[in-house]
Parts: sequence; structure tokens; C-alpha cells
Amino acid sequence: MRIKKFPILLSIVVVLLCCFSPKVDAYYQRTINSITTIISDMTAPHEGMPHGVPTSYNWASKPRVGWGNNPQGFQAMTAWGQLYEAATGNPATNTRVQIKNIRAYMLSNRNGQWYLLQSSTRVEGAAYQEDYAGDVNKVADIRYEPDGSVSVKPGQGYNYHFWPPGRASIDPNDVAGIFTTVQARLVIDNPKQANDRAKARYVLSMGGDYWLNLTANWDNWKTNGDIGIGKFKYVSAKWWAFNMTTLSSAQILQNPPPLE
Repeated sequence: MRIKKFPILLSIVVVLLCCFSPKVDAYYQRTINSITTIISDMTAPHEGMPHGVPTSYNWASKPRVGWGNNPQGFQAMTAWGQLYEAATGNPATNTRVQIKNIRAYMLSNRNGQWYLLQSSTRVEGAAYQEDYAGDVNKVADIRYEPDGSVSVKPGQGYNYHFWPPGRASIDPNDVAGIFTTVQARLVIDNPKQANDRAKARYVLSMGGDYWLNLTANWDNWKTNGDIGIGKFKYVSAKWWAFNMTTLSSAQILQNPPPLE
């Protein structure tokens, strides 16, 4: 008698899917970032334009790579981000932006492995004039959150430009790729007042700089140069990832950076 194998195989497949799908779903629920998001953050136009940034700036309307994988002999780097009110305006008055988990990774030329260079729950930074003219900045409106992160309220002609504590050493001859990332969401400023997060219009972008060394002071772009600037995206009430990378879409698909 011939045994009908197909129904048996189908039953085995169904059982395996039932066993593994919860684990797969749980993994993706824990992972805020994705390969698709990283690619989009370097290929698609900004979701919203940053307020006060001249349209002549080459990053005003879309992401772009700067120095990319060529540190030009510089021996340090840092991740950074920039948070703005949207150019169309921000009606919300009782909403802050919480920022956490800034990371910087380097892809090694020598062995094709990703290395974590910087990692911090808390970011540092200042409120800079929106066009960065003259490097004018002041103390930002910062609130320290229970999880060790910070929340901020940019506006009135100033953004919030932030970075992790310190810089990371690099071998300028070993850079095959750079990836920086951070997480952000909208939170209520004063819990005794109305929740107006649905009205909030903040946009955030990630980037990074090469630096001459670990301690060099800023000197009108003589001691640092930008690696790249990612897409400005609206911040929502849900945690979301914001990214910058020097790699092409094909390179990311072939050797994706770590996700979380």
C-alpha cells in the first residue's frame, strides 16, 4: 500500500511553525530597528524639513554621506543627532522628546566584522542656533528621566544637538563602514496639563563626525568632518529608531549592522 506522504509533511511543517513563530514574533517585538529602516534612513527624502535650516544646506531636504569611509587620517569619531521643530511649525506646548540608547558601530576593513565603538543610555548636548551659524549654543531644556535617559524641548530658534559622552578611537585605515543609531519618542511635559503629543511636530536625524583625535577642540571644521547625515523623521509616541550609515543598500543587506 502506498503511503500518502504529503499530508504527513504538511502536518510536520504546521507543528514546526507553531513552535517557532512565537519566538520569531517575540524577537521582532523586542527589536525597534530593522534593516529596512536603516536603508530608508539613507535613501528616502526627509519626512519633514527641520525648522530654520537654510535650503542651501546639502542636508536640508534629504540624507547624504559626507566623508563616508575616509577619515582622512583622523583618529577618533563620535555619533551625534539633531532634533528640531518641523519647518511647518509645532503646535504642541506640553510635549517633550525622550532620547536614549545612542550607539556607534564600525565595520572593519580587515575582517568584515562590526565593532561597537560607543554606547550610552544618556546623551549629552546643547541647544544650537538652528543654522549652526557661528557655533552659537546655549544650555538646553533637559529633563532627566528615571531610566537614565533625557527628554528635551527644542524651539524658539534652537535645536537640540546631542552625542554620547566622549569620543571613540579608530584606526583610519580600517574603516569599511560606519553606523550610528538612537531611539526617541514623544512624552508628556507636565502630567497635570493636557496631553498634546498628537499635535507635536518634531523631526530627528542621526549623524556622526570624524575628529582629529580624542581631545581636539572644534576649530571651524579643521579638526572634524561629518561622516554623514541621515533622514529627518517625525518623532512619535512610540519608540522608534533613527539611523545613519555610510554603506549602500546592497552592502547593508549583505552585512547588516547589529540591531536592537
